[in-house]
Amino acid sequence: MLYQLHEFQRNVLEPWRWWAEASAETLKNPLLPLAYVPSAKNAAAGLDLMLRLTGRYERPAFGIESVVVEGKPVKITESVLLNMPFCQLRHFAKSPTAKNADKNTPHVLLFAPLSGHYATLLRDTVRTMLPDHDVTITDWKDAREVPTSEGPFRFDDYVAYVQDFVRFMQEKSGGKIHVVSVCQPTVPVLAGIALMAARGEKCPTSMTMMGGPIDTRLSPTAVNTFATRRPISWFEQNAVHRVPANYAGAMRLVYPGFMQLTGFVAMNPERHIESYQDYYKHLVAGDGESAEAHRRFYDEYNAVMDLPAEYYLDTIVRVFQEQNLAQGSLDVAGERVKPETITTTALFTIEGELDDISGSGQTQAAHTLCYNVPTTRALHLTAAGVGHYGIFSGRKYRETIYPKIREFIKKHNR
Repeated sequence: MLYQLHEFQRNVLEPWRWWAEASAETLKNPLLPLAYVPSAKNAAAGLDLMLRLTGRYERPAFGIESVVVEGKPVKITESVLLNMPFCQLRHFAKSPTAKNADKNTPHVLLFAPLSGHYATLLRDTVRTMLPDHDVTITDWKDAREVPTSEGPFRFDDYVAYVQDFVRFMQEKSGGKIHVVSVCQPTVPVLAGIALMAARGEKCPTSMTMMGGPIDTRLSPTAVNTFATRRPISWFEQNAVHRVPANYAGAMRLVYPGFMQLTGFVAMNPERHIESYQDYYKHLVAGDGESAEAHRRFYDEYNAVMDLPAEYYLDTIVRVFQEQNLAQGSLDVAGERVKPETITTTALFTIEGELDDISGSGQTQAAHTLCYNVPTTRALHLTAAGVGHYGIFSGRKYRETIYPKIREFIKKHNR
């Protein structure tokens, strides 16, 4: 019933939101006398703030229309290469006139997290990589929009998707691809590639793993502790709900996005309260640039999606509670995952010194598991002064982390 109550609350608020939006516009319109009332700015700012706090945030667009290649703007065309029930492969193609838009450009398959936010969270990751690479990203679908006729989606299904996507991209690119996984996907991606290696299949040329929970026994964070202090029955009873009837995925069991967003905010409530207080002050002071920066961030941050309940529960048990991959006991569709079978795929792990989601050493543990990868093809980076999101987005990512990813891929693209 929680999901239904959440929808009811949102619907009840809609008439108030219409009134508040009209009132705010009236108070800000210089052609109307109310705009010159002494408290008009404060009232308009307060209404704007409440609209932001009660808004519906839909999936944002990537909005990457062009990038600069060798000092010149190059047009980007976005398209869907492969459409699966729970995910699309979204490709960003550079104009054919671009100097590096040819067969020698490294092909990157970027695995976005399936953990609450849309793949657009990696917009900066994609935009930064595009001048030097051909980029395709996993664009996961909101589970509430997937009909129940498509069946459940489990951890094993995610691993199967990894393998299907790798094979598809290898065929499309002529055989050589580089995999980059950010946060949550590092575990199923490593599992999928290990299973391919064990079968003697062609594996990616390189895999870069950024801020992922490969071994959550190391430097456990608040996220890890939350997942391990409760039995799985608690999550089944409190975190899993059915999609309401007004969505395509009606009656599907999901972990709702609004619950995940609440969890994100609860990790650092003071920072978010301060941010909204500053937003109000910027509006009152007429600081449009700062207010717009707040909107851009929270338009993305507040846009969340539902996760398939089966995958969510599987991940809690297998990644956080039992650490199956790290302990050598991970089975996928009846096959034992053996990371030591990976021998030809170069491995680069990246961690943030201040990461409070994936603790120190958790991602680097991939090197311990993939001990047959030659040292000449293995690399680790701990980014100083960088938190979780800074690993794949922002100035430090662009200036200090990405150049190392670019050189690693270039080195192993020969």
